[in-house]
Amino acid sequence: MTDNPRILNAFRADLHIHTCLSPCADLEMLPTKIVQKAKLEGLDVIGICDHNSSENVTAIKKIGKRANLTVLGGIEVTSREEVHILALFENDKDLDEFQMMIYENLQGVNDEDLFGSQLVVDEQDTIQSSNERLLIGATELSIDEIVDKVHSLNGIVIASHVDRERFGIIGQLGIIPEGLLLDGLELSSELSPNKEDLTSVNYPVVTFSDAHYLNDIGKNSTTFIVDAIQVDELKKALLGEHGRSFTTHFGHC
Repeated sequence: MTDNPRILNAFRADLHIHTCLSPCADLEMLPTKIVQKAKLEGLDVIGICDHNSSENVTAIKKIGKRANLTVLGGIEVTSREEVHILALFENDKDLDEFQMMIYENLQGVNDEDLFGSQLVVDEQDTIQSSNERLLIGATELSIDEIVDKVHSLNGIVIASHVDRERFGIIGQLGIIPEGLLLDGLELSSELSPNKEDLTSVNYPVVTFSDAHYLNDIGKNSTTFIVDAIQVDELKKALLGEHGRSFTTHFGHC
């Protein structure tokens, strides 16, 4: 069975953006400012992926809806191997279930003086609370457990910034484990010393900004040629199925 013929559309996406909830992100990474900057950069869809938490996703989704900007909820999980993994979901219910699993497997308390503030805010950028968990830490979940759970919730799982030594899967493990069912790899730099090494890896390679500061939003992006901005459509694009495809862009367009 194949899809009915459709006119596909191009959607420019930056699916790796942090907010003021991530302790290493700038405190100016507030919902209204993130959406405003994303619109200024000509993005059609953004993904909010804070470290080990999704508590600012709802606020940004509300603002994005008013601004005609699609917002996908996600989390950048740190596995017990200290590998960063992007997990993105279509539905809030699935994201919430994944969040619960992370919190159940995340130990420690944040030290603001050492790691930074972890602010939960609303759609008016008003501080609601401060997350006290050690969001910068590693969970007790293996890479395999993370990948399996994300897929069981119909999400997309992408290894973060694989060209970086620190927290990248290749830098941490030396290899990408055989048979690991990642949906893609994120490259952070066009001039990465590992870029050529990835040509022999059987995974789609995308790029996003990993923005921790407003000026970085849209710095790198990927355009998806799909029917609609939906997780299942993005998966088809990554696989090159039914005419769907993607193109990467390094540097602000």
